[in-house]
Amino acid sequence: MRLWRLVAVMMMAALSPAQSQENVRAGTGVVLRGLDKVNGDVVDITLATGETAEIGRLSVALQECRYPQGTASDSFAYLTVHDASVQEPIFEGWMIASSPALNALEHPRYDVWVLRCKTD
Repeated sequence: MRLWRLVAVMMMAALSPAQSQENVRAGTGVVLRGLDKVNGDVVDITLATGETAEIGRLSVALQECRYPQGTASDSFAYLTVHDASVQEPIFEGWMIASSPALNALEHPRYDVWVLRCKTD
């Protein structure tokens, strides 16, 4: 799995600073989907930048959401996820909407992934 994270970082770093400034926009929030793998419950959650929401016993905080100019559906969001039973974050980093398995939350009960940035 660490190889996929390395690939994701390399893909983001491949953009030159000028190119990334011109072609990437910051969203005002994010739309996430959460899945409880035990009972099959699915929930969509909208978070503004800096907000936190609960998905089961997970606490999900959005630090930033970015998207390529012209399409908010190819978004990537920086999330911090805490489990109520663990002191340290169980996930902290960028999740990519178009490739959710690239840098996924690894939890035995819950899945969380990015759907798109909010742009309003």
